[in-house]
Amino acid sequence: MRSRAPGTAESHDDSEAARAFEERRFSGPLGQMVAAEQMRVLANMIGRIHERNILDVGTGTGRVAAMLAGGGARVTAVDTSERMLDAALKRARAQLVDVTFVRADAHALDFESRSFDVVVCLGVLLGARDWRQCLAESCRIADRLVIFDYPSATSVALIHSNMRRIFGSGPYRVLTRAAVEDTLSKSLFRVRSVHRQFVLPMWLHRAMGSRRTSSRVEEVIDRLGLRRRMGTPVTVCAERM
Repeated sequence: MRSRAPGTAESHDDSEAARAFEERRFSGPLGQMVAAEQMRVLANMIGRIHERNILDVGTGTGRVAAMLAGGGARVTAVDTSERMLDAALKRARAQLVDVTFVRADAHALDFESRSFDVVVCLGVLLGARDWRQCLAESCRIADRLVIFDYPSATSVALIHSNMRRIFGSGPYRVLTRAAVEDTLSKSLFRVRSVHRQFVLPMWLHRAMGSRRTSSRVEEVIDRLGLRRRMGTPVTVCAERM
């Protein structure tokens, strides 16, 4: 099923940033490994998925929405981009899952407060016009949990962000944990759990050319205690206080 939110303008910058992020991060064998890890972390954070009422904000091509619907959740997925929604709808149909797609802006979601058990917001904050507003909106809509991710300011993502700013190649925002926790607290949410993914940049992992090598290298880095300080992206599960 698909519907459209009236009077919602598409943000070209936001939708293009989301599309580019997804293409870079989840393409190829390594990207498939990253996607599988993201889904594992998401499932662990949500817990029981079956019959949960879940909103997927910034759904992009609908990977997460389709996975959640496949697990038996009642999923609504939103995006500003008509093109992204078309791709997401095709994915849902191909996977024979039922997802309600709505065109909407993450900065101003047209849903009642606390109308979803869980709100998922992945790959959105890094390119949003106002990340704090997006996160606050997700918190307003969620009854229990908000799960989101962001590139960490204490990781190599900071270099990537600065380079994109210098060369004007589009938004790529990095965030600090303090800023994230401050924004959550204003919406009466607190961090329940955190997962950090990689320390080494994705281009270096791709240069290695081996999923096994990448996994082994990151395991060594984790044993040195570097991942919990420098890993990125950071996936956060926040709960209502």
